[in-house]
Amino acid sequence: MVDGGFFLKRYRSINRVKTLDPVRTANDLWEMCLKHLTQAKNESFDLYRIFYYDCLPYDKKQHNPVTGKSIDFSKTEQYKFKLEFLEELKKKRKIALRIGVLEDRKRWIIKPSKTKELLAKKLSIDNLTEGDVQFDFAQKRVDIKIGLDIASMALKKQVEQIILVSGDSDFVPASKFARREGIDFILDPMWNPIKPHLFEHIDGLVSIIKKPGKLNNDK
Repeated sequence: MVDGGFFLKRYRSINRVKTLDPVRTANDLWEMCLKHLTQAKNESFDLYRIFYYDCLPYDKKQHNPVTGKSIDFSKTEQYKFKLEFLEELKKKRKIALRIGVLEDRKRWIIKPSKTKELLAKKLSIDNLTEGDVQFDFAQKRVDIKIGLDIASMALKKQVEQIILVSGDSDFVPASKFARREGIDFILDPMWNPIKPHLFEHIDGLVSIIKKPGKLNNDK
């Protein structure tokens, strides 16, 4: 089970690239998931399915508040990549897409790094540039889909082990339920550090993707 937003963010950070290739990214995701089947010593598992959770990209027009410039999000490289990437995933054996909703919060926000500079008085509002702000989106129905799928597979005894590629603590209620039903629950945070208290809610911590020489911890 792959949290798509988390995977793409970590994948980009680990590979240290700004622009991703949809075909290569889809192939690397698929291969990473398959490697989990044989990672444990003296153990191997049959794959039930790879669930990928994400939202369709934003496709409306907005005006940048700094420059007043009109931006058509459906013409951006990010939009093109996401659609092509999802299409590539559809072609892969055993992959099922779970698509949520990308909520438009109808506002622009200053990027966190620039907010710190503003608060430290290293930067003034007048000095903000076009790239210092970003349109505010929020994923909806993704976490609930992950939770429902975990509960469904656990109750129906469809699997013996669940591997979740994610990095936050939203999965805890679902993982506790699955473990009570006898499911071996593994977390793959892609080398991203997790909070210590999460260890009590999982049965193992395994990152399969190649470990970078120096971890790029997302801020």
